[in-house]
Amino acid sequence: MSLVVALLLGIVQGVFMFIPVSSTAHLVLTQHFLLSRGYDLPPPNSAEMILLDLVLHVGTLVSIVIVFHKSLFHFLGDLLVSSKNVMQSKALSPLPLSIRLFLLGMLSVFVTGVMGLTMKTGFELVFGSPFAVGFTLCLTGILLWWTDVLSRRKLGLKQMKIWHALAIGGAQGLALMPGLSRSGITIVTALVCGMKRRWAAEYSFFIAIPTIMAATLLQGVEVFMDEFPSMLGWEVYFTGFVSAAIVGTFALHLVLKLLYAARLKIFSYYLWLLALLVWFGLMPITSAVH
Repeated sequence: MSLVVALLLGIVQGVFMFIPVSSTAHLVLTQHFLLSRGYDLPPPNSAEMILLDLVLHVGTLVSIVIVFHKSLFHFLGDLLVSSKNVMQSKALSPLPLSIRLFLLGMLSVFVTGVMGLTMKTGFELVFGSPFAVGFTLCLTGILLWWTDVLSRRKLGLKQMKIWHALAIGGAQGLALMPGLSRSGITIVTALVCGMKRRWAAEYSFFIAIPTIMAATLLQGVEVFMDEFPSMLGWEVYFTGFVSAAIVGTFALHLVLKLLYAARLKIFSYYLWLLALLVWFGLMPITSAVH
């Protein structure tokens, strides 16, 4: 695989990881397009490409850390201090906000994990029906459009309840279904729960970090257990990782700007067009979307 191809795949992952139109489908479609044009790269379902996809996903996690570094480091610092104070005083009530948010976030990730382990195979069967995939793409577009017309949300992080975490975690689990964007559906769910746009976005992307890390670890173990991938070369992985991280940072900034300004509906048109292409067989969907 050439470095140009690795760069292109990193750019695709970086853009569509955060723009709420589903990332993995675009990555796989790009790989199939390059193969059809005679480019030298392993098949999308090969161990080599799966490993590269994992590296690209980790690259986009760097984007989240870069964009939210102030909030993230502030939260981690408070969490460490609060945990130390709680252990010293042995007083569990009331829980400091940082500990409470950490537990709520882990609850969301747990719900996602349970859904992933129990329903992933069923969700991926949807790929056998172009109509179903087109429907989920249309649904994502409708949800994004709807978020722009919602009234002003009022809830902050202090008002988050257990049912909010359960709902957002469940929505993230549903993103295993082809055509549903992880970032899109979790932000929509948080907004529906009444959370302010800023906190809906930060909670969505914060829980993405442990979720994607866990999914990457599990997928990586499966890859190495089934077939140890022949390495493409460290420069290929490095190029893809860096390009995904850099492009992902700009894409995440753009999405946040549009979210805060209630302009996510511009992606609805793209999703509806993509749904039409799928329905008419002009856009083959061949792998899982999230």
